[in-house]
Amino acid sequence: MTTTLVTNIGSLVTNDPALGDGSRLGLIENAAVVIDGDRIAWVGPADKAPAADAAYDAQGRALIPGFVDSHSHLVFAGDRTQEFNARMSGRAYSAGGIRTTVAATRAASDAELEANLVRHLDEARRQGTTTFETKSGYGLTVADEARALRIAAAHTDEVTYLGAHIVSPDYAEDPAGYVDLVTGEMLAACAPYARWVDVFCEKGAFDGDQARAILTAGAAAGLIPRVHANQLSHGPGVQLAVELEAASADHCTHLTDADVDALAQAADTTVATLLPGAEFSTRAQWPDARRLIDAGATVALSTDCNPGSSYTSSMPFCIALAVRDMRMTPDEALWSATAGGARALRRGDIGVLTPGARADLALLDAPSHVHLAYRPGVPLVSAVWQKGVRAY
Repeated sequence: MTTTLVTNIGSLVTNDPALGDGSRLGLIENAAVVIDGDRIAWVGPADKAPAADAAYDAQGRALIPGFVDSHSHLVFAGDRTQEFNARMSGRAYSAGGIRTTVAATRAASDAELEANLVRHLDEARRQGTTTFETKSGYGLTVADEARALRIAAAHTDEVTYLGAHIVSPDYAEDPAGYVDLVTGEMLAACAPYARWVDVFCEKGAFDGDQARAILTAGAAAGLIPRVHANQLSHGPGVQLAVELEAASADHCTHLTDADVDALAQAADTTVATLLPGAEFSTRAQWPDARRLIDAGATVALSTDCNPGSSYTSSMPFCIALAVRDMRMTPDEALWSATAGGARALRRGDIGVLTPGARADLALLDAPSHVHLAYRPGVPLVSAVWQKGVRAY
């Protein structure tokens, strides 16, 4: 295999304190990285770099691990511009929300759904995302949920079964019947394509008992739980995620002291994944990242890219929001968007730049990763390697 030396890196983020300056980011100044196939072969000071078959001059710019977007909803059709415009204009709007997207997604062809997915993946990759998780949840029938996961599985290993997004409109008068479907025939059809099972545990969606039944059934089918938890109000989602050793509790906007303590105690098991794009797009209360971090919880950042409440694929934008409005430091936000996302996916081969890790890298047109928050909205990612291949 051909080896590539990326050299003259002004500031390298490894996310390994043992490799760098002892900080959580493991920073190395005047650094180099050697890529061998799809893996990192060597990391260290540029003046000690071994020879390689090819070289790339970083010209003093910052190099970081590729972003790990551990929460998105990318298999969908349709548009909810009018809903967003009304919300931002302070006008009442009575369209169907998620149900609007469900109708459009059901009506779309497989080719249309896949083309839309690929478009969003390309958009995210140009902004430095090299790993993404995505969910079903806009079909809510056995056939539509299964095809969403089949389409997603062709593009990522991190696929989540979210038949329990909302109660299907077809079962509006029979929520218990829909839970039976989600835990029975639908689960059987969807499990072969998925790694994860998720549920929206919230008033108006699924209560704690329903969520437990869905997650327990998914786990029995070999899927690992994750939970949409405490987004709109206080509720049982976080405690349920910790109880069931879910990989992540996502949103975590409305937390009691007991919730924070539970996430801190479960820091090695259950990650608190924060999704600031949702709060930005709905003018909702911001999650308190500072409170979680100070308590000892493990925190990830993700986009929650979806057509209704967070239509952004930009991890740099979410980093800037987290620093400005969620009281994270630039270092914490970057770690959460890379290594934190990897923890939420229970992966040790991504989100870090260490020997043996997957060669996913993002080169910034800036001297430091701090520019991601310092220069919000500026397209700073100038090159991306995904599995060792220049993808952008």
